[in-house]
Amino acid sequence: MEAPRHDTRGIVDPSGLLDRVRFRRHEPAEPLRRYVEWYWLIDWDLPAPYASHIVPHPSVNLTFQWDEADGPPYAELTGVALGLYTRKLTGRGRVCGVKFRPGGFGPCTPGVPVSRWTGRALPAQEVFPQITGDTARSIVTPAGDRARVAALDAFLLALPHDPDPQADLAVDLVGRIRADRTVRRVGGFARAEGLSVRALQRLFATQVGVSPKWVILRYRIHEALEQAGTRDDIDWAALAADLGYADQAHLVRDFTATVGVPPTAYAAETRAGRAEP
Repeated sequence: MEAPRHDTRGIVDPSGLLDRVRFRRHEPAEPLRRYVEWYWLIDWDLPAPYASHIVPHPSVNLTFQWDEADGPPYAELTGVALGLYTRKLTGRGRVCGVKFRPGGFGPCTPGVPVSRWTGRALPAQEVFPQITGDTARSIVTPAGDRARVAALDAFLLALPHDPDPQADLAVDLVGRIRADRTVRRVGGFARAEGLSVRALQRLFATQVGVSPKWVILRYRIHEALEQAGTRDDIDWAALAADLGYADQAHLVRDFTATVGVPPTAYAAETRAGRAEP
């Protein structure tokens, strides 16, 4: 499986976030890499509150968090977030997160469709009763990354992970959608993979938590967000066509509904942020 990527795809205003926090990604232990994409670690010590905004991937995340002024460490499970995800950061704190590969969470909860968690954030103990306050504390309190990663590995390796060919198929199919920008229509993709549209939809509902159409559209928005945040010479009509939109207006509508501002306004804001000394 591929190593952790270094891009900031999905992060709204990545420079603003990375100016305020220490953000790192680490690989999990080798037996976990089929289903876990990476661990992500964030530490902050802020003089003023900051709201971080994410256009989520079609992934389930398990996080161990510690807002030092607000109480002891705790664990949270976040299903695929359908809209913009916002996390307010204050004071000092840290997060140790597990990003499961899209389609990779199902083997952790056999018999439960991943769609059950879609759009929800809930105490992780409701899904994994073995998590205690000591579990969260053992993961987030070590000072060094190596110890935190080792604690995450130990926790996940102790969970039952029954091999699931359907989860493997879902992981592979989402990976193809993400890597191949020519995948634009569910029907064509299903035929290319030897599946009916209905079978593909059932697979995604059970193993990914969202529909294949949603996944295709989300990766389009990620690409548009990345382009808007890094380039100054975007031909929006050409980008819309390249991403498979019928016209520029469709791209603008989807981008605005997801991110909260039109792509041209977002591009102007990020340009201004990059220009600041």
